[in-house]
Amino acid sequence: MKRILSIAFVKVSLSAVRIRNETSNVKRRHMKKYSKILAAITFLAGCGIAANAQTHDVVIAKMPFQFVAGEKTLPAGTYKVSRLSDDPTGPLLLTSDDNNISVFLLPMASEGASAEKPRLTFEQVGEEHFLDTIQTPLETYYIPVSHSGVTEAAAKLHNNSTASGASGNE
Repeated sequence: MKRILSIAFVKVSLSAVRIRNETSNVKRRHMKKYSKILAAITFLAGCGIAANAQTHDVVIAKMPFQFVAGEKTLPAGTYKVSRLSDDPTGPLLLTSDDNNISVFLLPMASEGASAEKPRLTFEQVGEEHFLDTIQTPLETYYIPVSHSGVTEAAAKLHNNSTASGASGNE
């Protein structure tokens, strides 16, 4: 009789353990489900805030000529300038879907928006255009122009004018 009772007790104990395990599994599944939902809501809210912050300070410009931005020469095409952070002195991203190009720019200074329309301005040396100012609806960014690039472009211009002048005298 003792043996039957102990077997019955073991069966009851195992049943109780199974019920507890099933209950905790159900709780775990619900917690995982709610955690995933909470993470998705948090992610989407964060994306919405980030997108909202960036959409207000974007400029899209069609460039009919090749130009230099930072240290990189970029082909003609449509470019989008956007801020990467809420910090007005933070980096900018210059992208072209036409040419599959992205360039990070670090402005040397910025100031609040002016009454003028958004635009990009360039320093021109000969045929070369160097991006030096980006004016967005919220800020005006001053982009450092490579002095070595300007010097190189000026030397090319000088060499071309000297070569054409020499050939014209003969």
